[in-house]
Amino acid sequence: MTDGGVAPARADARRNRALVLQAARFAFEEQGLAVPLGEIARRAGVGAGTVYRHFPSKEALFRATIVDRIELFTDTARDLAEVEDPGPVFFRFLSSVVRLAARNKALCDALEEAGAGRFEPSPGVGQNFDDALEVLLRRAQEAGDVRQDVGITELRALLVGCLSMERAVPETGSGGAAPGRMAALMCDALRTERAVTELEAESVKRNESRCEVCGAAIAAARTGRPARYCGGACRQKAHRVRERTRRT
Repeated sequence: MTDGGVAPARADARRNRALVLQAARFAFEEQGLAVPLGEIARRAGVGAGTVYRHFPSKEALFRATIVDRIELFTDTARDLAEVEDPGPVFFRFLSSVVRLAARNKALCDALEEAGAGRFEPSPGVGQNFDDALEVLLRRAQEAGDVRQDVGITELRALLVGCLSMERAVPETGSGGAAPGRMAALMCDALRTERAVTELEAESVKRNESRCEVCGAAIAAARTGRPARYCGGACRQKAHRVRERTRRT
């Protein structure tokens, strides 16, 4: 311990920041940008002043919770840029983004606001995602699997609209639709030939856990904390993104 209790003070500050980030991540996932900072402070068990000491505005806090998620999408798209079957991979990537983001109001808001030019998660993050997505789109078009008259601006608009529709349509039941139905319709609209996008064969359970990187289903843990990733590769990819964000 250093003179004056500096080390404990710094440790408390780090702990409080982590509590605020964790509370904010869950609150934004549920309510998006509409959640008040006071509600986040209450969930974190700290005062509003503590939140403002670490994050000067709600937008700054929102950025801190969302940047790593968008970078995971970008990194995944880049990893798929040179695959041999660009058409099917393009459609699977779009469906995965919709499946993962539709359950997360923060991601929906971030992609919508960024697409409209009203929000930039972090310098270059939104543009990097657009660039990586455009590469997948162009390669799928070159392969003859996607309509030639669709550009990245229209694709982003379709993606954001699909997220909104997935959240608006009730789940399977009285008047409901199967999860992923809106994404399947979006993919069908982008195809060059008449085809029907098949939904995933596996049933999607209400509380089913999915990998935060690739969207694959994760077996429920018998004990301990629920898994966040399907395996070591996705875990390492998420770790690299977090380290890059922390250094930035």
